[in-house]
Amino acid sequence: MGSGKPDKFDIILAMRIHVLALESLFDTGLSTLLDTFSVANDLARSSPADFSSAGFEVNVIGVRRAVRTSQGLSVPVVSAARSGDPDVAIIPALGSKTPDALQEALQRPDVADAGKLLRLWADRGVLLGAACTGTFVLADSALLDGRSATTSWWLAPLFRKRFPLVALEDSRIVINSGGFVTAGAALAHIDLALWFIRQSSPALAALAARFLLMESRSSQSVFSIPAYLAHADPLVERFEQWARLNLAQGFSLTDAAKAVGTSERTLSRRIRNTMGKTPLAYFQDIRIERAVHFLRTSGESVDAIAARVGYSDGTTLRTLLRHKIGRTVRQLRISS
Repeated sequence: MGSGKPDKFDIILAMRIHVLALESLFDTGLSTLLDTFSVANDLARSSPADFSSAGFEVNVIGVRRAVRTSQGLSVPVVSAARSGDPDVAIIPALGSKTPDALQEALQRPDVADAGKLLRLWADRGVLLGAACTGTFVLADSALLDGRSATTSWWLAPLFRKRFPLVALEDSRIVINSGGFVTAGAALAHIDLALWFIRQSSPALAALAARFLLMESRSSQSVFSIPAYLAHADPLVERFEQWARLNLAQGFSLTDAAKAVGTSERTLSRRIRNTMGKTPLAYFQDIRIERAVHFLRTSGESVDAIAARVGYSDGTTLRTLLRHKIGRTVRQLRISS
């Protein structure tokens, strides 16, 4: 650790982890991180397999002496000033779930102090991780500038606007970019913890995932709601409404721009700024979302559903479902 080459991960045998708890943090985020590492430690001690070299020393660290969760529970913390440097530091989500509330929370003095601590740890070679709205705290420190990251899918428009130097890939569950590991919304805290466990022992991470009933997943796309994201910009929202009425007819940027009352260039720019993709890519996302809805709620054939959303055949739809959301038709219908 601390080699100054964060793109390469050595196998960490006894991983010292600091979980940085800030005021009004997301209860589930903190508890799932702690529970996942605890499960891994218990399995390492009790499993017939030899996990004797793997272990996780987890401490909850604070930049204030007293910390409460968003549900009002008191969190015992160790002072960051007395904690020493860890191998890994993780920032769980703040309890703020809406853009306005989150932006207000990011102005707090304890968040600013957390940013200073994160920059110090980064300079010393500590691996940094964050999940859900915790990614905003990490990005606010400017440590993600020029790197790839993910975040909560419904906050992607705000993230893009606030951190234009970060390459946001909001469909991803977990991204490692040069020693900075970010994870998506809410229960992606578990995915983040498993990612770090995997650096110590891939077999132990796989075992812990089975005990936690965690399936392998790489995308948030299956959970995202395009209509919700579109509300961040009235023009994008009008495009989204037009798209839903024209899925079967196919995409035309000229027709779309005319329908929403703007130029093709302006429409492309506004969708890129809000959604991080082209109008055609966003149109395809809406197609996939509607196809998933029909697969889960109707008994129509795959070919019929493909036609309803503008694809020539069911084979094309099956391929796109696997590529876009990592699910098969069978999996989607079983989960309905």
